[in-house]
Amino acid sequence: MNTTPFHPGELVMVDIAGTSLDRSQADFLRDNHIRAVCLFRGNLGSEAEVRRLTADLREVMGEHALIGLDQEGGSVVRATFLPQPPAAMALGAAGDEALAEAVGAAVSRGVRSLGINWNFAPVLDVNNNPANPVIAERSFSENPRDVARLAGAWMRGALREGVACCVKHFPGHGDTHVDSHRDLPVVDKPLAELKALEFLPFEALKDEAPAMMTAHIVYPQLDPDHPATLSRRILGELLRGEWGYDGVVITDSLVMKAIHDRYGHDRAAVLTLQAGADMAMALGSQADQAAALRAIGEAQASGALPLPLLMKARARLDALAQRFPSQASDYGATRRQSDDQLMRRAWAAGLTALRAPQPPRRDTPLRVFTQGSVPCDGVSEAGPTGEDVATLFAGFADVELVQVGDLRALDWSRIPQDGRQTLLASNHRERYGGRCADWQPALHLVLWNPFQALDIAAPSVVTWGYAEGALAALRIWLEGGGEAPGHPPVQLTRER
Repeated sequence: MNTTPFHPGELVMVDIAGTSLDRSQADFLRDNHIRAVCLFRGNLGSEAEVRRLTADLREVMGEHALIGLDQEGGSVVRATFLPQPPAAMALGAAGDEALAEAVGAAVSRGVRSLGINWNFAPVLDVNNNPANPVIAERSFSENPRDVARLAGAWMRGALREGVACCVKHFPGHGDTHVDSHRDLPVVDKPLAELKALEFLPFEALKDEAPAMMTAHIVYPQLDPDHPATLSRRILGELLRGEWGYDGVVITDSLVMKAIHDRYGHDRAAVLTLQAGADMAMALGSQADQAAALRAIGEAQASGALPLPLLMKARARLDALAQRFPSQASDYGATRRQSDDQLMRRAWAAGLTALRAPQPPRRDTPLRVFTQGSVPCDGVSEAGPTGEDVATLFAGFADVELVQVGDLRALDWSRIPQDGRQTLLASNHRERYGGRCADWQPALHLVLWNPFQALDIAAPSVVTWGYAEGALAALRIWLEGGGEAPGHPPVQLTRER
């Protein structure tokens, strides 16, 4: 057991600025004994730069360094230069455990090659709410047993390749109407229903999952006063006590509005450790990070955070870092090419047809409506551009591509009736709501949020995402050269 003096920074994960570690940031990490950093898209330059960055972080943070990121697949992929994994729901549409396991292993090979040893995936949320603004295709299915089956396979592959997984968002973010980045969701269900749905994948995989991330959500039947991240009843009594979970528990970011606007991230850092978490994700400026460190230190000094509790949390984190050391590995060209082909096969296996769509004839005049650009929203990477959509039709003779600023504002009544076949390529994430009752495209290409297929009752093809592999599979289908063999793991064809 680690018998060195305890420092609050050992239980805090922070973020950094830029693609390299400057003297000021290095000093802050070292002086505060911080052992964990979360990387985001803005930290990832070239692969060589990322390897240099993780090497510098290891040098500063020591042998028990934990370097994490979100490399789920689909729209939540920070290292976009690695082979691009399918979204969880694409794997759900394929329904193949062996494929899910192979994809999980390939994801880990890629991130491990960069020196990253902690991936905040897979998602165990059961997305049974089509209005969910933040999970959707990040979930494997609306069926909790299928989530456990496919996510479990994905995780086994990932762990085998030497990267720690972190299942999320406990006890379940699938049935919310609110994004916890923006406000505090509430899931008010009877306990029996929570056990049968939200809890099931987490309980099924708790003995395999080395780490678990909390949800900033209030579950009144469990704790009417605190979100799960800060709830002793949920983390301490349920997860640690009833379930006997002894892996690492880390919070989602404490600067998300669901927590920050109500508690302050510094106070929340203390409350979550009291509740049963091991690590507070205290992102933000160095001043914000320092405030969280100071709050933990003061709580330790006052006895509000007993030292034995803190030492036990540190021991869990030490064990995680020892089992999954941060060390860049070789990712040879042959292995990399094989993994890229695997990802493309997996995307193609999930391609799904709804309402019997037919590929247009390649000599038919087409008019394709899409959104010109879809910027990153802080959770998902930037969506496909209008030019990306244009590549889908490179093999067609006569295509008029209409790029608009916001697809949801499209006025269908003003579309010319000139004999062109009208297609809609939905390349944004937001649902259409009631704006599209009279829309009648000959074909709807659903390139991101699958629940847009509920908004427009047209023949549709669902890709579950917009990575190169997804678009390549769709282009082959459009040209009449491929199938759409997937089966939707969520209900997409009921009446509006």
